[in-house]
Parts: sequence; C-alpha cells; structure tokens
Amino acid sequence: MLAKRIIPCLDVKDGETVKGTNFVNLRHAGDPVELGHAYSEQGADELVFLDITASHEGRKTFTDMVTRVAASVNIPFTVGGGIGELADVERLLCAGADKVSVNSAALRRPELIDEITRHFGSQVCVVAIDAHEDTSGKWTCYLNGGRIPTERSLFDWAHEAQERGAGEILFTSMNHDGVKNGFANGALRRLSDTLSIPIIASGGAGAMDHFRDTFVEGHADAALAASVFHFGEIPIPALKQFLHDEGIAVRI
Repeated sequence: MLAKRIIPCLDVKDGETVKGTNFVNLRHAGDPVELGHAYSEQGADELVFLDITASHEGRKTFTDMVTRVAASVNIPFTVGGGIGELADVERLLCAGADKVSVNSAALRRPELIDEITRHFGSQVCVVAIDAHEDTSGKWTCYLNGGRIPTERSLFDWAHEAQERGAGEILFTSMNHDGVKNGFANGALRRLSDTLSIPIIASGGAGAMDHFRDTFVEGHADAALAASVFHFGEIPIPALKQFLHDEGIAVRI
C-alpha cells in the first residue's frame, strides 16, 4: 500500500503566508521559506505554495521565494498561482519547484494541461479544483480563487483533467475551507473511486480524526491543510504517529 501523504499548504501574498476562512478574511501566518523549512524538518511529505495574488510584480517576488524554498527544503514541493502558459511553468521549474498547480487558467483553456504534460510530463502537472456544493448536492467549479462560478461540474472536470494528462487532482471544497469540521469525504470518495490518478483532499482539516477519516472514508491519497499547521494546532510528527497507530500507512 502506498503511504498516505501529509501536505502543508502555504498561500503566499506579497511574500507572506496568509490563511483565511471560506477563501476570505485573510490573516498572516509567517514567512513561507521559514515555514517550509520547518515543515520539511518535521516530516511533511510534500509542500504546496500558492501565489494568491499573482500580479506581474507578485510573480517576481514569488519566483525569488521558490528559489529560496528549493535551497531550504529536502522534500518535493508544488507551486501554483498565475500559471497561464508554458513559460510560467518553465520559470518555476527552473527556480526549483518539482510540480506546478494549475486551476483557473486550465478551466479557461483546458489545452494547457495537454501542453504541460507533453513538455514536462504528467508528474509535473497538478490540476487544482475549487468547487462548491449547493443545496441540491451539485458541485460547481469556480475560477479566480473561488470568486467566479463556471458551468463545469467537479466530477466532469476532474475526469477531463485526467484524460488530458494531469498527474494529480487537488480538490478543495469551498464549503469546508477553513471551517475545520472535516473534509468533503463523500465527494473525495467519488473522485478517488472513479479516477486512476491520486486525489489530494483540501478544505476542512481541524482535528487529527479528520485526516484519518479522509483516508479511510474519502479514499484520498493525500491530505492538505494550512491553518492547523501554521498556528501549531496539529504538530506533524504527532499527526503521523496518530495515523500510524490508527492503521494508516504513513512515512514516519
């Protein structure tokens, strides 16, 4: 059995790590390079860094940060935000990133997934999906950090992304983001059971039980979280020991 992965996520704005609730009400959480190094030392399996503003000037700041992260961590890390063409991917990979995450740009132009995987390989391409569940149970994909609804459904879009060559799906439930009541395990299980590529759960981590549940009930391959790690609520070594004791295969 492949080990389940624990992935801290760092949303970066103007060179600082920030975290919000339901995609709003941001608060500062520290220096992303220092946090990334600490997580690497604590036993995180991977890291995700997202440039949540991604203006032209922000891209320069973010690229410089990626270079510093690459020099200070010894685990794989994914970067995303503002990636719209192959030149963006090349710039970030050359700065030291292992993978890139694409979201809005891929929804607007799905061919971007084909281009990335053709030039750099499927293992480089993580397709991030921000989706919201309405009262009828329908999951709708959103653009621009959860600001603009689309006509695409979560499951159809995830399947298309896989068919175009995506190596992983990073699914964030907007309903669960920052609320700390657990992951969207029903949707995660449907994704995991119908797709052949790894599914990363995001949105809702608030207790160690939630990580166990998303692996057992949601069939997720990895679990991503932010504030519970940034603000010291769940130490990664303790989480991994808990999961190990619960019978979950993790790297300790």
